[in-house]
Amino acid sequence: MLDLQKLKGVGASVAKKAGQAAKQATDSAKNVKDKRATGAAARNDQYIVALDIGTEYVKALIGRVNSDSDEIDIIGVGRQKQRLSDMQAGAISDIPSVVQNCDQALAKAEEQAGVSARMAVVGIAGELVKGTTTRIKVTRPQPTKALDTAEMEKIIRLVQERAGVKARQELLVELGGKDVEVRLVNSALVSIDIDGYPVTNPIGFQGKDVVVQMYTAFAPLIHIGALERTAQELDLDLLAVAAEPFAVARSVIGNTSNSAFSAVLMDVGGGTTDIAVINDGGVQGTKMFGIGGRAYTRGIERDLGVDYDLAEKLKLGLSNQTVPARQAVAVTKNLQKTLDVWTSGVELALGEFPGLDHLPHRILLCGGGSSLDMLMDNLQRTNWYTDLPFARKPVVQHIQPGQVVGIHDKTGQVADHTFITAMGLLRVGLDTLSYSGTSSGTIKEKLDKILQT
Repeated sequence: MLDLQKLKGVGASVAKKAGQAAKQATDSAKNVKDKRATGAAARNDQYIVALDIGTEYVKALIGRVNSDSDEIDIIGVGRQKQRLSDMQAGAISDIPSVVQNCDQALAKAEEQAGVSARMAVVGIAGELVKGTTTRIKVTRPQPTKALDTAEMEKIIRLVQERAGVKARQELLVELGGKDVEVRLVNSALVSIDIDGYPVTNPIGFQGKDVVVQMYTAFAPLIHIGALERTAQELDLDLLAVAAEPFAVARSVIGNTSNSAFSAVLMDVGGGTTDIAVINDGGVQGTKMFGIGGRAYTRGIERDLGVDYDLAEKLKLGLSNQTVPARQAVAVTKNLQKTLDVWTSGVELALGEFPGLDHLPHRILLCGGGSSLDMLMDNLQRTNWYTDLPFARKPVVQHIQPGQVVGIHDKTGQVADHTFITAMGLLRVGLDTLSYSGTSSGTIKEKLDKILQT
């Protein structure tokens, strides 16, 4: 089994590097902001920018909101490769360089869309982002009094506070006793029981014991600050910062509150693997560890004594059979070593969901790192899952753009699983707009609005 500290040990250095990078924003980055500010920006709620700042690529999607159908049409797509030093384990380590990459990706999307949108949703990932489902039992002093919105808001705030304490405690251990300030980035109700009776809308019910399960994601303030600085330099208005595994989960759940959808979602990026477990439409929790596509390339680079670019070509060439026969065996052997470590990381992460009787047997993958044929074959054909609480052998598939609820591609360029996270960020943006625009409406909408604030 993989040592947890090996997966998470990079966290402290990531935080330190991100802090140093935050002080190095230069005049060139400010020029990016000035350039975007002078453009023909769309200054209403009609357009949303999704900015997926990944370890390998920045992906930008511009979506046009259809208020009548509560859906989004993608009308602009942009992508820009990052340098090796720009990101570390999913977190920004060079703000000015990342700003430039984001600007280039946005410019491509804006040119195609014909608009320069300002309202943005940015994804956050990395080993120090903590997402979990917290269960809390509240005994009411007046059980005969009907629950109202104000009381539910107090209960929700209490759950969020306790989850925040738990996230800080976990980071304290991982960073060797260093206290890190964290901020709530996402919340979602999983379930509510009143005296053992499950309800979807608690308002109006009487009862003594209220049990709330809620998913919360917290991230170190230094990481969020780097994203906020990046958005500021790009002259973007931040609508939301979303934990990326939560965004992927939102992409496939949609608006159905009574959804029976259950799956394990894996977003394999360049620097990290993000895992979300969904059970009966609720996010049970998210886990991240610092092994992604770059780890495979680095292994080839190190063991075969070639430079990084050639190692990347050899890795990709194994799938399309362009690797010379004399090198194919060595490349395959090297990739298998990294794959074994990655699989151990998956086992470790999935083993940290003790609240579930069994794990969903459906596994859905996205992200560029999941394009490796060996990775898919390993999940589909080996018995890696036998020590985990799966009721039967998992079915492994890629998430396809057509499966993302309420997001439709009008460009023809969002063609595969590598854009799912960015599409999920658009979904989070749509959710946030819907909740923030609710001045009146159903109690469920009011509770959702509470979770967004």
